[in-house]
Amino acid sequence: MGKGLDVRKAIAARFGDELRFFRGWMDKPKAVGAIAPTSSVTARRMASVVRPETGDLVLELGPGTGVITRAILARGVKPENLVSIEYSSEFVECLRRDLPDVNVVHGSAFELDKVLAPWKGRTFDCVVSAIPLLNFPMPQRIDLVERLLDLLPAGRPIMQITYGALSPLPSGRGSYSVERFDFVMRNIPPAHLWIYRRATHA
Repeated sequence: MGKGLDVRKAIAARFGDELRFFRGWMDKPKAVGAIAPTSSVTARRMASVVRPETGDLVLELGPGTGVITRAILARGVKPENLVSIEYSSEFVECLRRDLPDVNVVHGSAFELDKVLAPWKGRTFDCVVSAIPLLNFPMPQRIDLVERLLDLLPAGRPIMQITYGALSPLPSGRGSYSVERFDFVMRNIPPAHLWIYRRATHA
């Protein structure tokens, strides 16, 4: 009986996430890149780049309903070491209610100085991003990635999800390298995962 109740609660929670996500997409389609939350399979693949053993901060962009956020925490990252930047006020409210110990910041990833002011001067282990880069002009995308890489040690990644077959950022246009990390069919729509990083120098 207890197990059946747990299953029903999980289904209800999943439906609630999907409904909130779809409403967010309807309200601000440019700010929400997909019509459904990221799948748990994709979220785990994205979170796989995190190194919880370092104890460093992790930066998440566009957590939405928190599927990727929970995958990062499941990797062993302490909630207080996770900084999640979310543009939608509705998603922020839900995240702060459901994950009260995570540093959920309401704001735009394109205003890094403002949203990361409490962590000024801090280094992050990596960035896990679900913001819809393809909705923004190329110069704005490149500038964001360069500024994010300034926050990371050389060689550490920005993990980016997209739904196009090509990288949202071209190679040869900045100080970063471009690497195709994975293609996940078990996602709606199917997801392409990309990594951007700066080379380490001996």
